[in-house]
Amino acid sequence: MGRVYNFSAGPAVLPEEVLREAADEMLDYKGTGMSVMEMSHRSKAYDDIIKEAERDIRDLMNIPDNYKVLFLQGGASQQFAAVPMNLMKNRKAAYIITGQWAKKAFAEAKIYGEAVAVASSADKTFSYIPDCSDLDIPEDADYVYICENNTIYGTKFWELPNTKGKDLVADVSSCFLSEPVDVTKYGVIYGGVQKNVGPAGVVIAIIREDLIRDDVLEGTPTMLKWKTQADADSLYNTPPCYGIYICGKVFKWIKKMGGLEAMKAHNEKKAKILYDFLDESKLFKGTVEKKDRSLMNVPFVTGNEELDKKFVAEAKAAGFENLKGHRTVGGMRASIYNAMPIEGVEKLVEFMKKFEAENS
Repeated sequence: MGRVYNFSAGPAVLPEEVLREAADEMLDYKGTGMSVMEMSHRSKAYDDIIKEAERDIRDLMNIPDNYKVLFLQGGASQQFAAVPMNLMKNRKAAYIITGQWAKKAFAEAKIYGEAVAVASSADKTFSYIPDCSDLDIPEDADYVYICENNTIYGTKFWELPNTKGKDLVADVSSCFLSEPVDVTKYGVIYGGVQKNVGPAGVVIAIIREDLIRDDVLEGTPTMLKWKTQADADSLYNTPPCYGIYICGKVFKWIKKMGGLEAMKAHNEKKAKILYDFLDESKLFKGTVEKKDRSLMNVPFVTGNEELDKKFVAEAKAAGFENLKGHRTVGGMRASIYNAMPIEGVEKLVEFMKKFEAENS
């Protein structure tokens, strides 16, 4: 069987040329006689890999010098605890709840201090982004927290909240490197890489230097102190070496494709094909308010659970994988990250048209 069109929300599709290159280097990386997954993280060869990866992501995102880039383990979910542990000096933070992952981060923060939900879209099953232009943010809040793109519900903050001068912390797992970003608007940007950048097991955190301190919450594990990791250039202990190596290759691929401007154009074009069809279809319906739609994750339904099941099964048989919606919402979801080619979306829409004709 050839490669399928993989619409998984993560771990997700990676650029084919990156996988081929990694396959070529699997047994012997650049004449070392070893695979990257066998080499010491203290070796010269590996040091070059991680340093070059950092240089490339700095280039791609125009990361200012006063921000550190950390390659960490534990996924984005581990940062749900690391964020309050490192930042909650006043033991208070404002959270904007726009989906499952913001909800989980909010619950975690409550363990360490007072987390205040200053806005939420739970009233309409997280199908929109609340107006965040004038929120009631506590004076003594240490930071304001968002999950910028909601993988499950398919919404995206197209405008960042007005944080009233507080540092913004954003989990960008599912929109990482999909468009240009102004890093200076954030105190912390972090994301698991398994959606748009690499294999599961790596989380990249971009943190302004003044937020990396010794005086963290008492009881913070050594490994969860950002300072531990920053002082050691992400090499305090053995990092997820192979995952970082693949991320580095994906950074190079994005550069080759023309950088983040080009990625955004490519992603907008893809999403338009699918959203335009959903907007005119009699059978399929998108579930998100138009102005808040994600370019990365597109949930849709037929309005009939049996028909949804039938669609997912027939799509799979036709080579379209992982279209089943998240277990908490049902329906379908197409994740169309950077590495999903345009023809993947075109063929999916073709298939949806055919399914609609046969089932209406």
